Amino acid sequence: MKRLLSILVLSAAAAASGAAHAQPWPDVDRPGLGAYGGDQDRARAAVRAGRQAPLSRVLAMIASRTPGRHLNTTQGEFGGRPAFFVQWQMPDGRMVIFVVDAESGAILSRQGG
Repeated sequence: MKRLLSILVLSAAAAASGAAHAQPWPDVDRPGLGAYGGDQDRARAAVRAGRQAPLSRVLAMIASRTPGRHLNTTQGEFGGRPAFFVQWQMPDGRMVIFVVDAESGAILSRQGG
């Protein structure tokens, strides 16, 4: 009997803890955490306003000039201007980082490879 009671108590506790975490996404009443409300939203707004080149266009331009594949992209500044830092893997495995002007889409620098 004690064993059955223990199982019921543990099952109820597990169900209650799962219900506590079930909240709609995103919760608009709280500030965004992680990607929500952060860099991605600012980047989308900049592209829509014409202040930034779309990343898809930047990656297509790099792919048309350089064989290989896209690994990762981060945003930051280069020479006081907003920039994309695109990690690219060449077919032979070498890594290249392209620094691309985020506003014009022009390649500013190529490092490595």
